[in-house]
Amino acid sequence: MKKLLIMCGSGIATSTVVMKKVESWLKDNKLDKEVKITQSKIASEVNHIDDYDAVLSTTAVPDKIKNKVINGVPLLTGVGAQAVFDKLKEELNK
Repeated sequence: MKKLLIMCGSGIATSTVVMKKVESWLKDNKLDKEVKITQSKIASEVNHIDDYDAVLSTTAVPDKIKNKVINGVPLLTGVGAQAVFDKLKEELNK
């Protein structure tokens, strides 16, 4: 099973919105049984990024993990959302 982390500043607000959209996308793509989602705040996860197959964040992340994190803000705005889903699918298929 693949592990996906969705995080924001508090682990409550924007990560919840993104999580619901990702859950729907996973179901539509028949991946919902293959991916376990964890929702959290960045402060709790910054040193555990390597524990996940893919990471989405709606907040700024430290430079040391930037290359491992997908910017999830487009899932909030709707602008560029498909590119985020494409990148997420790529990461989950590694």
